[in-house]
Amino acid sequence: MLFGKSYWTTPEQGIRREWLLTNGMGSYSCGTIIGMNSRRYHGLLIASLNPPVERHLILSSINETFLMDNEEFHLHTFMTPNFTAHGEYSLETFCFNGLPEFSYRIGSMRIEKKICLRYGKNQVAVVYRVKDPVRCKIQFTPLVNFRNYHYLSQSRFMNFATEITDKAMYLTPLDTDRKIIVACSDGKPVKKHCFFYNMDYAYEHERGLNGTEDHYIPGFFETEINEGEDKTITIICSIDEPLDTLDGEAIVEEEVKRQKTLIEVCGISDDPFLRQQILAADNFIVRRNSTNSKTIIAGYPWFTDWGRDTMIALPGLTLSTGRFRDARDILYTFSKYEKDGLIPNLFPDRGDEPAYNTVDAALWFFQAVYKYVQYTGDIDFVKKELLTVMSNIIDSYKYGTLFGIKMDDDSLISAGNENTQLTWMDAKVGDWVVTPRHGKAVEINALWYNAVMVMSHILEKTGEDNTEYIELGERIRKNFINVFWNEDENCLYDVVNENGRDGRIRPNQVLAVSLSFPVLEGKYAKAVVDTVYKKLYTALGLRTLYNKDPGYRGIYAGDQYHRDGAYHQGTVWVWPLGHFITAYTRVYRDDKNLAGRIKSFFEPFHDHLRDACIGNISEIFDGNEPLIPRGCFAQAWSVSEIIRSYTEDYLPLLEQ
Repeated sequence: MLFGKSYWTTPEQGIRREWLLTNGMGSYSCGTIIGMNSRRYHGLLIASLNPPVERHLILSSINETFLMDNEEFHLHTFMTPNFTAHGEYSLETFCFNGLPEFSYRIGSMRIEKKICLRYGKNQVAVVYRVKDPVRCKIQFTPLVNFRNYHYLSQSRFMNFATEITDKAMYLTPLDTDRKIIVACSDGKPVKKHCFFYNMDYAYEHERGLNGTEDHYIPGFFETEINEGEDKTITIICSIDEPLDTLDGEAIVEEEVKRQKTLIEVCGISDDPFLRQQILAADNFIVRRNSTNSKTIIAGYPWFTDWGRDTMIALPGLTLSTGRFRDARDILYTFSKYEKDGLIPNLFPDRGDEPAYNTVDAALWFFQAVYKYVQYTGDIDFVKKELLTVMSNIIDSYKYGTLFGIKMDDDSLISAGNENTQLTWMDAKVGDWVVTPRHGKAVEINALWYNAVMVMSHILEKTGEDNTEYIELGERIRKNFINVFWNEDENCLYDVVNENGRDGRIRPNQVLAVSLSFPVLEGKYAKAVVDTVYKKLYTALGLRTLYNKDPGYRGIYAGDQYHRDGAYHQGTVWVWPLGHFITAYTRVYRDDKNLAGRIKSFFEPFHDHLRDACIGNISEIFDGNEPLIPRGCFAQAWSVSEIIRSYTEDYLPLLEQ
């Protein structure tokens, strides 16, 4: 994906597109296509010190200065409250092909810059290739930090013990035993302690937050270039790990090879859209130290791993991409942390108890298990390691567990109270429950039916008696229609509780048609799909509330109060779109033009991959046109559900 100067005619336009690299540990590198850091979360190395958490900004950026003929030329781009450095004026193209590549020109001299994180290491390599040079000196100035990635730094609180050697700078943040190394393959370190003051982040101000901070400068690396002498120079930054190489080109080659292997494992090489999504999926699958296993990061740049998100995202990220071992590892680990019939929504990082404040994570676990069996046929693993846990979950939901989760006399599940937020629509500001959904929520009971039928299926496969589950499933299915069918709107009520039946039209009802064992079929299923299509569908996802509803909020912007107030009140989410596509495919399976219709649902994402975070899919979009991307610029279940529905629903249609 190539971008040229028309994409950064102004800095404001240039920061609209971002890039992301990850290392399988929760660490990441990200920035904009013009090299300007515009978030507190931008940096060349944001290292996870206790994977995948305790993320710290280590290397913010590298300022590049070329000195020739008594003039200075700068490649770096930044903004302070009173000044903007326009390194993008020398930038000719930006290309993302698994790695970000910047191509600059100063006169006849060309400079190419690639950035690469080392997989499994808290190290970043920045590789410069200088072509057709004139005689000059280059100064590379690292802007170093050591702060929690959610916070901002001020110079008066920054203290580093700094040691300079022939090739490297060694920095120890005071009152820590951490060791930061910044090394250059071809440059002399020059000690010059100072600070970069007031780097300004436009996106932070947009979110109603403070957005100005300082960085520490230990000095710079200086190298000389002779005329006509092409040269490759690598700068590597590492924390708590020794450097075993300064060969940046070898580091890049190793990462490119790893990415090619991911695509080969999936077995699909002739679909550019899917290839890109396979690489995007890789960003979210990481190692967690506290469980010594794989987990799934919910979204970048600010989320870590959550149980609900992990279970929803698992099929698309691991099964559709052929990463069966990762899927098995994640399912096994979460099963070991089952408690009182619940799956953790948040893992501990320092020995505390996991958080179990969700009604649906355990039910999504059944969907993930069923998908795992579908893809792998590994019923023995499920029988040996997961079946007892699955039985515990079913029994706990039947007889009652934490947070008021319990099966009612009508065999449907009720959960929570007016003060709790247990479903995925969980925004809460202070004591304000933005989207109250306690009682019987429609998608929870669709998931409950699906879980019971998955249990029945697994027991049948293992030769055990499943009569109890077949009978329970039939009671759930019958009462689901009686309780949730909204005759006036020809769809499903969203929630039923002591306050009555909530007739607001939301996307949650589509799960009644899309899950592996749909609780709705026939005319009811078609009616739900048609209503959701007419009243909630947009080009990039489903609105969380019908835009004619008085409570609709179409813009997700401003401070946290205003953003959370819109989060599930009209904001467009991508992940329910995957389930809508599955549901649409089912109810219109006899349509001769179905392949073309399904293709049209994916076409807007071909464009979106070139917007926001390049190659990734955003968490949310404004409910109002023009559907501006918001929230996390790369979201696990957004990527996952597009991959899953693309491979499970669309590609099979092309084979018919």
